[in-house]
Amino acid sequence: MARLRSMAQRSESLDHVLVITPTYNEAENIESIIGRLRAAVPNAYCLIADDNSPDGTGAIADRMAAQDKHIHVLHRAGKEGLAAAYLAGFKWGLERGFDVIAEMDADGSHQPELLPAMLQALRDKNADMVKGSRWMRGGSTDQGRSREMLSRLANIWIQVAMDLPVHDATGGFNVFRASILRKIDLDDVASKGYTFQIDMTRRVIEAGGTVAEVPIYFPDREHGLSKMSGSIITEALISTGRWGIEKRTQQLKNVGHKLADEFESFNSRDH
Repeated sequence: MARLRSMAQRSESLDHVLVITPTYNEAENIESIIGRLRAAVPNAYCLIADDNSPDGTGAIADRMAAQDKHIHVLHRAGKEGLAAAYLAGFKWGLERGFDVIAEMDADGSHQPELLPAMLQALRDKNADMVKGSRWMRGGSTDQGRSREMLSRLANIWIQVAMDLPVHDATGGFNVFRASILRKIDLDDVASKGYTFQIDMTRRVIEAGGTVAEVPIYFPDREHGLSKMSGSIITEALISTGRWGIEKRTQQLKNVGHKLADEFESFNSRDH
């Protein structure tokens, strides 16, 4: 469903990989998930972006970083949310010259063992962004039926409202070429939660990039509490509706300009 590039494969390096893992009160999960990441993609680097977790997650991350040069920690002043942590991580990674930057949650719902296939898809599908998709053929989840239905309906809404060519726009397990992130004004991104993932997907496409998807299994978290809230879902519905209107308004303007140009050209030929 997502658009793929028809041009020849690009020669840019994709070897220097950074995986950003935001944390807030993930003391029960962080060692396990980062250990799995290091085993699944041994050459990748990990940036743990901790929002001053009161449960000591930051101290655990510091200890892990002291023992492994592939692990870094970005300590943030307080709980600013997933989107702000990812944006800070993007800038950290771009400043240090990484070729690929990935998003991966700390709660175990994003399985590090699937990252190699997502990274390979950047090459094989010549994509600028690869999304781990629950809702394409081969994808699945063991979350409750009500949450699954809510997510499926939200993604159908997004496809209709925004004409966004992906199955799982709200999914947060994503990898980006650094080159496409450099084309996006990250300082202009103010969305949060589900909306942030939708926003980044549309911005990649608007920047001339292409998005591919690979199927993933998405288990529910084993420890801790979900950070999702009704306000974040409401924000996503409102924002996607607004973006859809803006996109279609611009499309109509473009059609109007093209018709005007054609009419002017036709009159010129007659005279």
